Amino acid sequence: MTTASPTSVDSTPIPDGADPGGGVLSGRYRALTLGIVSVVLVIAFEATAVNTAMPTAARQLNGLGLYAFAFSGYFTTTLFALVVSGQWCDRRGPLRPLFTGIAVFGAGLVVAGTAPGMWVFVAGRAIQGLGGGLVIVALYVVVGRAYPERLRPAVFAAFSSAWVLPSIVGPLVSGAVTQHLGWRWVFLAVPVLILLPLAVMGPALARSEREHPVLKGADFDRRRTLLAAMAAVGAGLLQYAGQRRDLIGLVPGIAGAALLVPAVLGLLPKRTLRAGRGLPTVILLRGVAAGAFFAAEAFIPLMMTTQRGLSPTLAGLTLTSGGLSWALGSWLQGRPGAERYREAMIRCGFVLTAVAIAGAALVLVPGVPAWAASVAWGVGGIGMGLAVASVSVLMMKLSAPEDAGANSAALQMSDALGNVLLTGLAGVLFAALGGGSLAVAHEGAAAAGSPGAFAVILLVMAGVALLGALLAGRVRARS
Repeated sequence: MTTASPTSVDSTPIPDGADPGGGVLSGRYRALTLGIVSVVLVIAFEATAVNTAMPTAARQLNGLGLYAFAFSGYFTTTLFALVVSGQWCDRRGPLRPLFTGIAVFGAGLVVAGTAPGMWVFVAGRAIQGLGGGLVIVALYVVVGRAYPERLRPAVFAAFSSAWVLPSIVGPLVSGAVTQHLGWRWVFLAVPVLILLPLAVMGPALARSEREHPVLKGADFDRRRTLLAAMAAVGAGLLQYAGQRRDLIGLVPGIAGAALLVPAVLGLLPKRTLRAGRGLPTVILLRGVAAGAFFAAEAFIPLMMTTQRGLSPTLAGLTLTSGGLSWALGSWLQGRPGAERYREAMIRCGFVLTAVAIAGAALVLVPGVPAWAASVAWGVGGIGMGLAVASVSVLMMKLSAPEDAGANSAALQMSDALGNVLLTGLAGVLFAALGGGSLAVAHEGAAAAGSPGAFAVILLVMAGVALLGALLAGRVRARS
């Protein structure tokens, strides 16, 4: 289908042979590109702001032992939302799941910002995860439907570039607000920014759906929806069991595994967990990259405040270099001629990520300056920019148009699953090695042995990233 309006977006995939030419900011794509970037901008600002405020929030809510839950709870509910969003997009188009997700995401921020205790705070983060899962799949489907293959690397590079400003401003603003107004205002202020993507992207997508409505497909696949629910519940039970670490915890642990394993096998492409060549390995690597990097990143601000005595602002700024360099890595993979080096870029990205995670642990060594963690995270950002954007490009290239929603959901599900499992593992290690008993930095020293908890977490995640580098050679199927 075509459209007469130069700023509206065709709601069906554009064959490369019918590509009218121009870049992502040309007349045909300008409004949509700016809208997509504005959505990612809000998500990026929320992520950087929350990472900065989270250590203070956990301590003031007396929930340091549940610190990992505040991150993994988000991704647990995302597992369910991803599948729902993929089916919703394939059958009704991306407009409704996108804007529903934005609204739910904002509601979760409000719940978290007004939470009287840590469990309510975790519930707010879980509501955010529902909204985030709806949004991210819808964005990927928009890219797959509206942009020709030659422009998709540039769009994914724009995704990463949208993290640059929040990476600089987010920790500064969030740290200042946390110190002077309180951490709650970090969460309560972000929903106001949701108005920006609604204003920029709404008219273009709404006009496109009115002029070229998506043909309604079959009803939702109840089996996939049930499997998604099983995955979310199973992951939650496993996390709870990991926190208990006693015989009673075996019951939810066994139940969680019994739900999660068949759900994952049914939702991800066949041979994903065995790293089958081509699309299965592409999907798997997304989870490996995201899980290793973000599980480590979740604990770095806490490490910097408790082990090095930094303020929330300075601890959050440690991660700024990663957001900036991620955009650089993503830009590099989108340069002309980079396609022939796609496999090498993925492998290089994983190696750089492993080096960065291990390097961040060096700040636990007396005498190593605190800024060494920022340098290390800058290296990791380049690696993630190369690897994640390249994996996304390969996923789109290996997907038929009618499978774009399902495969985008599978990619994001792998991302969320990697985050849930590895952040949950990090939480178990943190609690088991004494990290959960950390004292507030200005009230006393950290509990004995807690530096070791951070070191173990970072070194384990570095090993996971190296595993991704070993698997990178399987992203291309045999001829």
